[in-house]
Amino acid sequence: MEKITSFKQLKIWQKSIEVVKDIYALTKKFPKEEMYGLTAQMKRAAVSIPSNIAEGFKRYHDKEYTQFLYIALGSAAELETQCHIAKELGFMEESQLQNISEKMDHLSKMISSLIKKIKQR
Repeated sequence: MEKITSFKQLKIWQKSIEVVKDIYALTKKFPKEEMYGLTAQMKRAAVSIPSNIAEGFKRYHDKEYTQFLYIALGSAAELETQCHIAKELGFMEESQLQNISEKMDHLSKMISSLIKKIKQR
């Protein structure tokens, strides 16, 4: 197995970038008055996920790395909650929520799995 030398090689980072792009595309259709409200919060939470994965990867100690992964996990939960709120407010369709929820669930499992793997080293 090839040694990962950059966070860009991590599947969880790549998947989280896809989620960011999805959220930006979704929120583009939100009402303009939400630009500084829910839209901004969702974008921030989405961007936080790959950012924390990358920052954790660059840390020297595993304990720090897992702490950043936990933050990414928290941001994923925050983002999924905000998506549910957006759907309840009529800004998203059920199918859009389902799609993003499946991606978030998969991503969260991948992050949790990496945390477990790091803790076992």
